[in-house]
Amino acid sequence: MVRLPFDDEHAPLYSVGQVADMLNVEQAFLRRLDEYDVVRPARSSGGQRRYSRHEIGDVQDAIALAGEGMTLVAIRRIFELQQQVRDLQAELARERALRRDPS
Repeated sequence: MVRLPFDDEHAPLYSVGQVADMLNVEQAFLRRLDEYDVVRPARSSGGQRRYSRHEIGDVQDAIALAGEGMTLVAIRRIFELQQQVRDLQAELARERALRRDPS
């Protein structure tokens, strides 16, 4: 079975303009998210930002948090803490698996 780029939620397929239109936000807001390291999309060979579906989800989360009054610095920290929790959960799951099957 052939996997196409749009099957991969991490494939950088969408331009700033497309994402801004999809989410009804200004392109400048997306650029600020990148500048503040909140959502860092991939870059095309020409240097243009390219968003994956996963990153678009992150942008949606950032929009919601900004709507609740969070600053971009606070949103970045929330995302960092969420990633740390996911990493720790994965580590815990690995440790539990090792204890169940120590071979």
